[in-house]
Amino acid sequence: MGTAEHIDALETAGRALAGAAEAAGTDAPVPACPGWRIRDLLRHTTTVHRWATGFVVEGHREYRADGGEPDLDGAALLAHYREGHTTLVAALRAAPETLAAWTFLPAPSPLAFWARRQAHETTVHRADAESALPEGPGPVGPELAADGVDELLAGFHARDRSRVRTDRPRTLRIRTTDTGDVWTVRLSAAPPVTERGGAAASGPADAEVSGTAERLYLTLWNRLPASGVAVTGDPGLLRLWRETSAV
Repeated sequence: MGTAEHIDALETAGRALAGAAEAAGTDAPVPACPGWRIRDLLRHTTTVHRWATGFVVEGHREYRADGGEPDLDGAALLAHYREGHTTLVAALRAAPETLAAWTFLPAPSPLAFWARRQAHETTVHRADAESALPEGPGPVGPELAADGVDELLAGFHARDRSRVRTDRPRTLRIRTTDTGDVWTVRLSAAPPVTERGGAAASGPADAEVSGTAERLYLTLWNRLPASGVAVTGDPGLLRLWRETSAV
């Protein structure tokens, strides 16, 4: 996916999140995030949106903490969330390709990083908000979902802070059944190492987790139960993932 597509995904997901939050009400529990209510989800997400906007607009070259969550609720919180989301989308669309700013995952450019990261931040939290509704989360497009799996595996869990570790080398394969994407994740006492496609895609693995890109996306982010995907080989590796992969 390109930067413009990520920004479009961010805009769509952010609007849907607001709609679901308004329909559910800010006191509604969020089943996908035990212990949270819609107000907690909105406060968190708008704080992240405004934090990201600062890097895009002001071009901070070093990490800066966010400004803290707003002490708002109800209609005022929804309006604050919508304003922050709209401002972030506009900032990304107006930013130059040459934007120089701090990032924390590999990306072709800072602009590409922030557009992608906020697209997935908001898409996952859109699913969280929709989990508070009787109909549950709406669909995630296959291309966006596969892109998000890639960010999670090859981005977040390539970092030293990943807690997905094994006491001896193991191989976990992730395979989409609709987009043809395959990731081979080498697990050990060190941070996971992920290879996209290639010869490793048909090599031996201790476990393989497969499903549609959407199912894998939400399952690997621990938003759906493990029963939503198929597992061959050692089921303990998926269990390990679900217990240690929070970021």
